[in-house]
Amino acid sequence: MGNITFKRLQKSEYSSFSNEAITIFSIAVAETFGETMDNDNDIESSLNNPDSEVFAVYENDEKIGGVAIKIDKSDQCNWLDLFYIYPEHHSKGLGLQIWQAVEKLYPDTKVWRLITPYFEKRNIHFYVNKCGFKIVEFFNKAHVDPARSLTGEACHDEYFIFEKVM
Repeated sequence: MGNITFKRLQKSEYSSFSNEAITIFSIAVAETFGETMDNDNDIESSLNNPDSEVFAVYENDEKIGGVAIKIDKSDQCNWLDLFYIYPEHHSKGLGLQIWQAVEKLYPDTKVWRLITPYFEKRNIHFYVNKCGFKIVEFFNKAHVDPARSLTGEACHDEYFIFEKVM
């Protein structure tokens, strides 16, 4: 098991973070839909949110991924907006180690929330079975999220809200 550390990114590094996230998220999109992502407004929205904290993730001083977290200091209901690990580091238990390190980084969090697309079965397994999240809502054409506009992209038409009460 490696030593997980975080490096807070400066705004000048967000473009690189965004490109990495798009590249890695595109793998699952391509496997499912046969297409890649050119851009993602959700990524840009998350990075540009004034409440977001964006980090590169390292294991033993080797960069292995990134996370973006939206912090709500008023109610301590925080969002894991973005989380990616480079594919060569998948299936090594690092995701859970990183998640546990995130929880330690924000010990005052009362509730964690995140969104993951319906088609990402690997994410669903990870967050529910490994990290202890519960699915609290499923948005789809019959139950549209009033807080988000549907973009028409297949990967955004159906998604879950996950929640973990601390």
